[in-house]
Amino acid sequence: MTPTPTTGLVLTGGGARAAYQVGVLKAVMQIRRESKAPPGNPFPVITGTSAGAINAAALACRSANMDEAVRVLAEVWENFHAEQIYRADSLGVIRTGARWLTLFSLGWLIARWRRARPRSLLDNAPASDLLQRMVDGASIKQAMRDGHLEALAVTASGYGSGLHVTFYDAVKEIVPWTRSQRIAVRAEIGVPHLMASSAIPFVFPAVPLTVEGRIEHFGDGSMRQAAPISPAVHLGASRILIVGAGRMHEPPGPRAHSSEYPNLAQIAGHALSNIFLDALAVDVERLQRINATLKLLPPEALARTTLRPIETLVIAPSQRLDDLAAKHLGSLPGPVRGMLRGVGVSGRGEDARGAALASYLLFEAPYTRELVALGVADTMARRDEVRAFFQWR
Repeated sequence: MTPTPTTGLVLTGGGARAAYQVGVLKAVMQIRRESKAPPGNPFPVITGTSAGAINAAALACRSANMDEAVRVLAEVWENFHAEQIYRADSLGVIRTGARWLTLFSLGWLIARWRRARPRSLLDNAPASDLLQRMVDGASIKQAMRDGHLEALAVTASGYGSGLHVTFYDAVKEIVPWTRSQRIAVRAEIGVPHLMASSAIPFVFPAVPLTVEGRIEHFGDGSMRQAAPISPAVHLGASRILIVGAGRMHEPPGPRAHSSEYPNLAQIAGHALSNIFLDALAVDVERLQRINATLKLLPPEALARTTLRPIETLVIAPSQRLDDLAAKHLGSLPGPVRGMLRGVGVSGRGEDARGAALASYLLFEAPYTRELVALGVADTMARRDEVRAFFQWR
């Protein structure tokens, strides 16, 4: 009998866009129930980056009952308010975003701004309180001891060393791997790792972590992430469900454009899309090429290589999430809207500008619920592919 392959789950970054992942997981669990598939955790290996790292750790804590784990995640994401992630009151925004924007414009004239050294656009201290309630490191270890989870990994990017670091914990003794500009470090994953992994550059402050006996400040794991699928492969997954946070391929035909000079919000949104979205598409294409090459090798040559074919199923939004965010800009708290207006986020719907930047910060229920619903719809539309991937017949 052919052994059942180890299935990995890869959840990418994207701030509020990670609500889409929850919709995909809700649909996968529904398809499993419809197929009367065996109970248990369908994802023994779970890896995540940025907001995907938060989802990954929350699932790992409750992997003894994955249906319940997804229900808990959905409860959070479908009822989100920005205040659960960052300070959105007037005083909080003045202390961070307004101070930072003033530093850019007049700071060099005012000595006290230089002494203040604002660290980020927003204060994400509330996210730490939320994560303390959602994620428990002891539960992750217990899930591994009880056989519900084989491995968990989250990634972050070191500002001092420039290294992309994967923090992982696993049942088996897995030798930490080293590649160009990226390393793996075995660790008991907790809230500080998740705060670091999800610290969107410029938007949220860096987080100090101890690596190899020294303290370094880390930011969002999507930065310099050349191979987002790699950790799941290193941790033993031979087939991988990959959930993206942006459309993998644009439809053919002319694209909308503007002849106006881009404002700061548009440039920032474009930069964040490059950080969060582009690496996954490149890595999927690389994996597909490797699989195609391995199929051409004769058995004796295949036996001599350390490479092995990896089956993948990629589910990504069928719609542009920037466009969905544009409809919900009014859902943002007033002080945050005012701050974003200062960098160029304006309008609504088809007339919106800078919606790409807002799409990462829109932790508000009207937007996140629409993303969850889109994830469910996209996955149910591929029901047969999901069943074939998991061998649920």
